[in-house]
Amino acid sequence: MKREANKPDLSLIIPAYNEEARIGKSLDRILRFLESQPYASEVIIVDDGSRDRTAEMVKEHFGGHPGLQLHRQPGNLGKGMAVQRGMLLGSGKYLFFSDADLSVPIEMLPVFIARLENQSDLAIGTRQKSGAVIEIHQPRHRELMGKVYTNLSNSMLGVLVSDFTCGFKGFRRDIAKDLFSRQRLGNWSFDAEILYLAHRKGYRIAEIPVTWRNDHATKVKLWKDVITSFLGLVQIRLFDLQGKYR
Repeated sequence: MKREANKPDLSLIIPAYNEEARIGKSLDRILRFLESQPYASEVIIVDDGSRDRTAEMVKEHFGGHPGLQLHRQPGNLGKGMAVQRGMLLGSGKYLFFSDADLSVPIEMLPVFIARLENQSDLAIGTRQKSGAVIEIHQPRHRELMGKVYTNLSNSMLGVLVSDFTCGFKGFRRDIAKDLFSRQRLGNWSFDAEILYLAHRKGYRIAEIPVTWRNDHATKVKLWKDVITSFLGLVQIRLFDLQGKYR
């Protein structure tokens, strides 16, 4: 990875909402791994209006770390808005976002970086392609709904992606700034919106099979988020027809 003067090579964005119980363990693992790598990095935690001590936990245990930033949203604006803020703040050559539970292990990062260095604009994790390893599965009804959502998203948006919602994605900096500056959705549909915009602009998307394990403490509220996600797909098409992505 070619280093740029006065800028980190990598920005890792972690959206966090009520993560007091697991953010410390995840950050220990992330920082330990990044410190072992030959490139400079920054970690940006965006606290999405947590009602617990997520932000206090980060400040108390990691506030003195030079490579870590904490930003707090003015309220619970949604995961999409937290990711967007982190992406627009990040200054790395490559920008990634990861779920706070590390369902995809941080140790997979070099595989994604290699794809971004070799003719890909986005590198996104997939649990659906050959080579993916699911260590702990979601309940069957969640896996079924995930497949239905993927098929529906591809059909409605004209995108050919095997996994929209895997929470580990990486971008070249200029691509990230372009896509996330156009993002309008703050709910769980933001992944589909970003991938739709990338497809619309002809960016090169690499899908990388990941090792993944379900966390039973997921924040997803199944039926509420199913309805919200479907409405999000409709909104994406309407926003495009209204010229709001120009």
